[in-house]
Amino acid sequence: MRRAWRVSDVRAAEEALMRTVPEGSLMRRAAAGLARRCALLLAERGGVYGSRVLLLAGAGNNGGDALYAGAFLARRGVAVSALLLVPERVHQGGLAALRAAGGRVVDAVPRDLDLAVDGIVGLGGSGGLRPAAEAAVRLLRARGTTIVAVDIPSGVEVDTGGLSGPAVRADVTVTFGCLKPALVVGPAAPYAGEVELVDIGLGPWLRADAALAVPEWPDIEQWWPRLDAASEKYTRGVVGIATGSAMYPGAAVLSVGGALAGPAGMVRYAGGAATQVLRHHPSVIATQRVAEAGRVQAWVCGSGLGTDEAAATELRTVLATSLPAVLDADALTLLVDGSMADQLRGRDAPIVVTPHDREFARLAGGEPGDDRVGAALRLASWMNAVVLLKGDRTVVATPAGRAWANPTGTPALATGGTGDVLAGLLGSLLAARVAPERAAVAAAYLHGLAGRAAARSGPVTAPDVAAALREVVPASF
Repeated sequence: MRRAWRVSDVRAAEEALMRTVPEGSLMRRAAAGLARRCALLLAERGGVYGSRVLLLAGAGNNGGDALYAGAFLARRGVAVSALLLVPERVHQGGLAALRAAGGRVVDAVPRDLDLAVDGIVGLGGSGGLRPAAEAAVRLLRARGTTIVAVDIPSGVEVDTGGLSGPAVRADVTVTFGCLKPALVVGPAAPYAGEVELVDIGLGPWLRADAALAVPEWPDIEQWWPRLDAASEKYTRGVVGIATGSAMYPGAAVLSVGGALAGPAGMVRYAGGAATQVLRHHPSVIATQRVAEAGRVQAWVCGSGLGTDEAAATELRTVLATSLPAVLDADALTLLVDGSMADQLRGRDAPIVVTPHDREFARLAGGEPGDDRVGAALRLASWMNAVVLLKGDRTVVATPAGRAWANPTGTPALATGGTGDVLAGLLGSLLAARVAPERAAVAAAYLHGLAGRAAARSGPVTAPDVAAALREVVPASF
């Protein structure tokens, strides 16, 4: 997994590291890594020597990183110019290095450019771009100029991934020492483009508890249940699916499809869409009610269930068990009822809730806003549940205060029924005895991969995602 740290933690680590190395070492390490990435981009576009690069240099160290990187490039034959956005506060050492290498200062954005470097503002910035910077960036984007951001795209809220004003939309971000939250979560995350991490020696000085983690494929493989010679359908886990209804049978079919793609050995369906479920999935054991379903190791409840008294009774029956449960869609609406919420918070067995923003607002009293990690953590603590807050960068938050940002999301999943598939997969993982936190992270990760795979063939539907899920899940060996 990768991890991301907040600004205060990065600053503390930088200060500790700087006490052990010669002055200016960190900036030169960062600048060298930045220059290397810029040179690789230029080489892909026709060559480094003779290419034209503009540095948007703001005040302080972020501008200094850009200026020193410009000096490296200038010594390789690049025509480097610098637009000083705050001339009276420019990094003097970086500017002197650039000039000594043959770079020049300009007072407007040149017309013919191969690359631009965003060194406007770094970790210490707040709010959106100032007017002069915004105008320069807008002109570059209008011309189609490739933009490389220094450490973080200027104008984003670093600790939350929020956007409070105009910001740089970079093609590549070269970040130093560690990831920062805005690179992986929130509305700002897409503004980073491709992210490259440059090691400047910060690792040993970073605190152990990062702001959030980002899963990678080896994590999912490690968590996935393994089969052995003694495995059979019951030992693999049985998942109960209480979803769908006569009015919404598709939700049942899709959630069962998601569950069948997971590691559980059997699916038991309980609800009003049994006929449709069996038509699509004949291996499923179907009944009409949760109380009749038989033994399971986890429940999925809510998708297409409805919100009438019969649906509420099914949800209460699930909550009365001592089993892990995934609550989705209509179950979340039913939870707004005070007595149901009290029953949820008093449960000892694990709960995972899977709201999108509007469902989150019903549960929490307001939408998550730009600080999606903070909002999800607060709800997880209040509900004593793992919260899977769906979105382009889905957030998983735990009552213990841990948070994850999923990197595989895609807008292709913004279509009806894909959340039903996700809930089914998540329930299958819980039934297979994967810990709730890991189950939620793995389900979101694989669901995103399935959405991407399905999108390669054209417009995506939920059945496409369910089918693709079977192709992207890890082998059980």
